[in-house]
Amino acid sequence: MEKVAIKNIISAIESVAPPALQDSWDNSGLLVGDANCVIDSALITIDVTEAVVDEAIAKGCGLIIAHHPVIFNGFKRLTGKNESERVVIKAVKKDIAIYAAHTNIDLVRQGVSWRMANKLGLQNIQTLIPQKGMLKKLVTFVPVDDASKVRNAIFDAGAGHIGNYDMCSFNGAGEGSFRGSDTTNPYKGIKGELHFENEIRIETVFPAFIQNKIIEALLNAHPYEEVAYDIYSLENEHQGIGLGVIGNLPLAEDCMCFLGRVKDTFLCQAIRHTPTVKDKVEKIALVGGSGSSFLKAAMAQKADVFITADFKYHQFFDAENKIVIADIGHYESEQFTKELFYEIVTNKFSKFALRLSEVVTNPINYLF
Repeated sequence: MEKVAIKNIISAIESVAPPALQDSWDNSGLLVGDANCVIDSALITIDVTEAVVDEAIAKGCGLIIAHHPVIFNGFKRLTGKNESERVVIKAVKKDIAIYAAHTNIDLVRQGVSWRMANKLGLQNIQTLIPQKGMLKKLVTFVPVDDASKVRNAIFDAGAGHIGNYDMCSFNGAGEGSFRGSDTTNPYKGIKGELHFENEIRIETVFPAFIQNKIIEALLNAHPYEEVAYDIYSLENEHQGIGLGVIGNLPLAEDCMCFLGRVKDTFLCQAIRHTPTVKDKVEKIALVGGSGSSFLKAAMAQKADVFITADFKYHQFFDAENKIVIADIGHYESEQFTKELFYEIVTNKFSKFALRLSEVVTNPINYLF
């Protein structure tokens, strides 16, 4: 059995789902506990309830990895007056850490909605609502002989990804000029004299949240004392970061048969849906969790069915007999997030003991 520091488990998760991606109202991250603590097992759950903490205690787990944060708005007092407070008190007493990855793992490629789509066997999966303002462009100027070294360094740091391609850049030859003062030690040329150097202009894109990492890699790899570079904010949509997915079934299916398959796949006790306005369905949009506000995006992409949760009564009318809304339940849509956490951590720490919680935390029950 492998022992691992909590901070290293967090690092593995956040390498896939960076915390900078979470919504402003969210509270993902380490909520309870010491990141430096070394543990030998962790428990994975969707929600953190008292029963889940009791399960972690019984199984000897030093960390609970959850999708939903148990703390959203903070506490002014810890008196145990509600379940969230009781969870935190019990976890602290038993030295159990609690970590959550919520909207940040919703937004990434192969995140919550992607897992839903994979469970249904969708093909040609794309992000339903790509995020804007998530991309930046780096432009820098490098001596010809050092261009390859600098390019590789910034690629290794995470730059140059466009869709399914990596190491993407534009390179143009030109001539740079500079003159160093008496206090400089120029890489090329003589201080105090104007020097012209054959250089390569390198342009590449990167996610905004790794800017510091990109600049650090650039400065470490670049041979000049003073590195000239520009950072531009881009309006392009980031196809790899966004909410929901849309894809196609391998073959068109009878609508009611497909809804039945959805019910079985997601272990739903019931599905709330609009009239089956199409006999056959093929193009499917999905958003894990509360996705009613994204109906227009699904309709704009001409989806036949939109699978999500938490639709209100009047919102069902917004389908306007153009799309089938299938509300499968919040917990049901996100339940496979536990698998995501399991795969991310075991891929990094194959001998670390991970357990999937056996507590069903879904607070909604049905009477038939």
